[in-house]
Amino acid sequence: MNKVSVIIPTHNSEKYIKETIKSVTDQTYKNIEIIIIDDISTDNTINIIKSINDKRIKIHLLKEHAYVGIARNKGVDLSTGDFICYLDADDIYNKNKIEKQLKFMLDNDYAFTYTNFIYVKENGKIHKANLPKKMRYKDSLKNTCILTSTVMFNMNKLKKEDIYMPNVKKGQDTLTWWNVLKKGITAYKLNEYLTNYNIHSNSLSSNKFNDIKRTWNIYKYEKLPLYKRIYCFICYAFNAVKRRIL
Repeated sequence: MNKVSVIIPTHNSEKYIKETIKSVTDQTYKNIEIIIIDDISTDNTINIIKSINDKRIKIHLLKEHAYVGIARNKGVDLSTGDFICYLDADDIYNKNKIEKQLKFMLDNDYAFTYTNFIYVKENGKIHKANLPKKMRYKDSLKNTCILTSTVMFNMNKLKKEDIYMPNVKKGQDTLTWWNVLKKGITAYKLNEYLTNYNIHSNSLSSNKFNDIKRTWNIYKYEKLPLYKRIYCFICYAFNAVKRRIL
């Protein structure tokens, strides 16, 4: 039976972490390990995690503050699963997310998959993000839509170093998808809404200007020529408006 590793980075996540972890421990698929990498939380995050009685939970405390990509990389290093997926500390899995996505990957022999997701705002409003059914490298440059908390990797087809995230403050997830897709791999979508993406006033992606700046900077990091950067950015903006109520 395949083991699935769920990597959750935390930093002062006391407000949401219990519900996030519960969405994993309550999964219909049970052969999982939950790897929590804490980035020097100064609130009650660690005590809340330790209060959850589930032997599948593993906690690792970073010794120095780091960007979230480094925390996820540590989780990858510690993982023992045949499949790896991520969950941000304030997002929520549907109870059958892992079971359905794992079956989708095994039935089709896929290396990289993602799902649709639901934006949930603090005022309770929701918006469903319906993504393209597959993404290749060239597609993904123009549509940075794959949400970290929806991704699953088949580690029988990839090496851990293939999914290491770069040490940058923002956009490390998208840069990682690009690195995997550049290997000739196609990412395929399971056409179901299996993750709630919670948007808070203090989240990295809640500020539209910061989101635009982040995307422009990752095109620079990818070392795209200026003309291609501009073209991809225009496509990104169009797809972002199409995908989400801004």
